[in-house]
Amino acid sequence: MTRVLLVHNYYRQHGGEDEVVASESALLRSRGHEVRLFTVHNDELARRNRLVVAEQSVWNHGTYRRIRSLVAAWNADVVHFHNTFPLVSVAGYHAARASGAAVVQTVHNYRAFCVNALFFRQGRPCERCLGKLVPWPGALLGCYQGSILASSAVAVTITASRALGAMGRAVDRFIVGSRFALRKLVEGGLQKEKVLCKPNSLEVDPGRGGGAGGYALFVGRLAPEKGLATLLTAWRRVGATVPLRVVGDGPLASLVRHAAETQTGVSWLGELPRDEVTREMGDAAFLVFPTECYETFGRVGMEALARGTPLVVARIGAVAELVDPGRTGVHFVAGDAADLAARVEWLIDHPRELASMRQAAREDYEAKYTAAANYARLSEIYDQAVAAAHEARGAR
Repeated sequence: MTRVLLVHNYYRQHGGEDEVVASESALLRSRGHEVRLFTVHNDELARRNRLVVAEQSVWNHGTYRRIRSLVAAWNADVVHFHNTFPLVSVAGYHAARASGAAVVQTVHNYRAFCVNALFFRQGRPCERCLGKLVPWPGALLGCYQGSILASSAVAVTITASRALGAMGRAVDRFIVGSRFALRKLVEGGLQKEKVLCKPNSLEVDPGRGGGAGGYALFVGRLAPEKGLATLLTAWRRVGATVPLRVVGDGPLASLVRHAAETQTGVSWLGELPRDEVTREMGDAAFLVFPTECYETFGRVGMEALARGTPLVVARIGAVAELVDPGRTGVHFVAGDAADLAARVEWLIDHPRELASMRQAAREDYEAKYTAAANYARLSEIYDQAVAAAHEARGAR
């Protein structure tokens, strides 16, 4: 059985990545693999000098030594990286390769090409840095934390990481969750043969829900790129026709709180434990995914499909791939509140079609997103990565 070291730089605002790592670890262990975790957390940044952090984001000598020692001592076959910014750095790849392991990187965002990792600026998608050797527009526009200085530091990290092999020389296989993300990575310069598509999965099947609650549901971070303003504007028209329940927290919490206090049919539940979110999804008539940025997958949508809950998703990026329009849900024009309201009203006016979508949504989950399907694809990717690593060592 393949021995796998999972490497992840935890980032509080991106909890979805953490769930993927935990699910992947459990999946591999359940199939008999030996798995170890190497983790660091961005909370450590507050205790470090900024200049040191900037240097380590390019090449972290401590990470290199720790990963190389762990891989060599344990004789890992594959080192599977998730988020590496900023505390792991490209040094992690080279440490794994120097110890003889294959290197796999799951891509959760667009950090390799975009200073803010989202391809999103001023409320809309932005690709000004895509394909550029140096992402200088993002630096000049202050796309990271609204700071030209911080953005310039990230741009330097991106450029240096590319020079050190992050664009493919030091990685055997990249994993992305959607065909859309795959296209963007190839447009950005990754070798097409190295980038493979594998959707996420759920560690435990939550089972089919009945939709008895009769409400629309939003689950996610309350941030501008998630389309909250469009969602709440649409519900001024939808009103009490179908209640909207919002689950999550984030920088737009005050906007959602105000809507819950002043708009008919809107309620904010805040952050909820995982089991309560699962229950909310099963009872919802449908889940609304109004994102306005380029997601790489859309885990919340997959979780809804697992419950048999149809999706109302923005026709943008990877999330559009989650829906077979008219069968498992509907699309609407991203950022268009009127179109979103119209799609919602159509669903409510067509209960027979909505009921049929519940069955089809669950069928899609069973066909694409089960743990068994995920494991089969992950094993195939690991095999390719190991073969590529052996070939590369033989060529040296």
